[in-house]
Amino acid sequence: MPGSDTHRAQVAGLASIAIYFVVAALLLLPARTSPLRVRVLSGQPDMVTGGSALVAVAAPASVRLNWRDVSSAFRPSGEAFVGLVTGLRPGRNRVEASSGDGYGAIELLNHPTSGPVFSGPHQTPFLCQTVEAGLGEPADGGCSAATKVTYYYRPARPLQPPPDRPRAAIAGVPPGYLVFDGAQPVPDKEIETVTTTEGHVVPFIVRREVGVINRAIYAISFLHRPGDPLPDPWTKAPGWNGRLVYSFGGSCNAGYRQGLPPGGLDTNSLARGYAHAASSLNVFGNNCDDVISAETLMMVKEYFAKTFGPPVFTIGSGGSGGSMQQTLIAQNYPGLLDALIPAASYPDLATLMAPVADCTLLAEAFGSSTETWTDAQKTAVSGFATWATCESWRRSYSPRWQRPDACHATVPEHMRYHPVRNPRGIRCTINDNQSNVYGRDPVTGFAPQHFDNTGVQYGLLAFEAGVISAEQFVQLNERAGGFSIDGDRVDARTAADPHALRTAYRTGRVVRGGGHVPMLDMRNYLDPKGDIHDRVRSFVMRARLLRDGGAGNHVILTNARGVAPVEIAAAWLERAAADTAPGTAAEKIARNRPPELVDACWTADGERIPENVEYPGTGRCGELYRAFGDPRIAAGAPLTNDVLKCRLKPLSAADYKHPLTPTQSRRLQAVFPEGVCDYSLSGVGQELKPRPWIRY
Repeated sequence: MPGSDTHRAQVAGLASIAIYFVVAALLLLPARTSPLRVRVLSGQPDMVTGGSALVAVAAPASVRLNWRDVSSAFRPSGEAFVGLVTGLRPGRNRVEASSGDGYGAIELLNHPTSGPVFSGPHQTPFLCQTVEAGLGEPADGGCSAATKVTYYYRPARPLQPPPDRPRAAIAGVPPGYLVFDGAQPVPDKEIETVTTTEGHVVPFIVRREVGVINRAIYAISFLHRPGDPLPDPWTKAPGWNGRLVYSFGGSCNAGYRQGLPPGGLDTNSLARGYAHAASSLNVFGNNCDDVISAETLMMVKEYFAKTFGPPVFTIGSGGSGGSMQQTLIAQNYPGLLDALIPAASYPDLATLMAPVADCTLLAEAFGSSTETWTDAQKTAVSGFATWATCESWRRSYSPRWQRPDACHATVPEHMRYHPVRNPRGIRCTINDNQSNVYGRDPVTGFAPQHFDNTGVQYGLLAFEAGVISAEQFVQLNERAGGFSIDGDRVDARTAADPHALRTAYRTGRVVRGGGHVPMLDMRNYLDPKGDIHDRVRSFVMRARLLRDGGAGNHVILTNARGVAPVEIAAAWLERAAADTAPGTAAEKIARNRPPELVDACWTADGERIPENVEYPGTGRCGELYRAFGDPRIAAGAPLTNDVLKCRLKPLSAADYKHPLTPTQSRRLQAVFPEGVCDYSLSGVGQELKPRPWIRY
């Protein structure tokens, strides 16, 4: 071919030039034979928020953010060099460190302070409540507001405050605290002194900071005297022992609002030097969504670490709805909480919803029955200690969690769903509230529901025990019915949406067990009073843990007196952290449980009775504080109580201990044409194991 030699020469020349530049470029790059570890201390690298991250480099180094030198931000801290890297751009950023022949890099993914990070699109509409929180008008649509710091102190003597010193202005601050006004210094002798776990004697002055993160109003408190240096990632302060207690609030309502954080101060843990944090979206009464709660916890902890230093560990605390948040977060977002102190506990919301809604159906069946029902029979069918428990659930959440119009009072009426007047309005069912998790029906726009009672034989154990008659058993199941998608009671049984079932198990809405963090299950015994916080829930959690591999991390303390659960949990964590022997995290937690820390109950006189307890109650503790059940357990469900939809078997009259007439048998066949629950099998979809750290 004409010109081929010339062409080859040109190609060869270009190749030589290219090789030259490649070699030159390689020579200019730092030698990378020795890796230099770069890590983020304030959180996960792909979940950074607020334009900054606390970064640690293993050795003195030149550090660059997106090719910009940030080395001056780094100072020695322990065995590493730590720097608060600021000025991150939205999205991806790269931090590189080089030192001699060492090189390391890490990629950061930056998100806004207003979120979201992993919870999915923000819920709308969303009502700001910064004014009610004392932060003034919101600065933007994300309900942001200026951060506010207030100091409080405990007087050395419980005296009434002088009229010229204001009382604490935050709702819920315990009696005995006064506002510490810098313009009117308080003499030291008038302030109580305390000794922290580190042995520091400090005045009982609490710094409380309130601000907005992830659209939630957070509050951070710890001991600190105004004017003294604050703790930071490089410097300790005598008022903080390096440990964080994070509180979770109870109740359970759909959101669409910012809410207010808990207002109280945890006097006991603060006095020992623990820092305390909480936020409005860690209160289930403000928004019953554990994914948003986990995200908010992560973001508040990240801010805390960047501002005051990373906590050695974080202990969760809270009762009722606050307990569910702890167990769900520990399972689905491991690493955010190192120990749990659930009080008046429930394992999760998804499995609680069914027996709670059942109370409405049972009441309907009793009310329409031609048979006479005694309170003892109603109680036996309910499974609770007393039928009054079902009545308590009906006054609170049965079937409120299934009703789209059951919004909090702060949500304006005109925004709420109505099937005729406002079919596209806000739906306040629990699943609609978590539509980022469950999705929505493309036609109706409604979130699918996982309530199911298609094969549930209400009152089965009561019938088998001879407490109710065959006719009562048949009528009960004929008349129970189910719920429509709008939470109205209907005559037919309700079948769960298959997608909702799979989602509930796959995303971890059902707590399986775990065993990787210490759990101090604190419970006051209220069963005979018809209180909804019944003792069986502690045994339900224990049963799941045992099935999942062991319950060495779980201690049940009933009617505890004189117990400091935060310090007990901290001591347990310290023992496990010091264990350098081989083993999994769960094994280390189990084998390092303090020997004296066993299941126990306390008598009314304050006597501690240490004894391992088994359901429904053994030994003296069982005699004093017997556990009962609920409508699903009374229908034959296992103690784990985590079957959302049972697998079915053919109904057979021969399976019952007491005879049915042919007519009664046919009537039951009409109620259960596809069969009745076979609880010897796992539930539909229950084989799906949850995946941690899901992004929605």
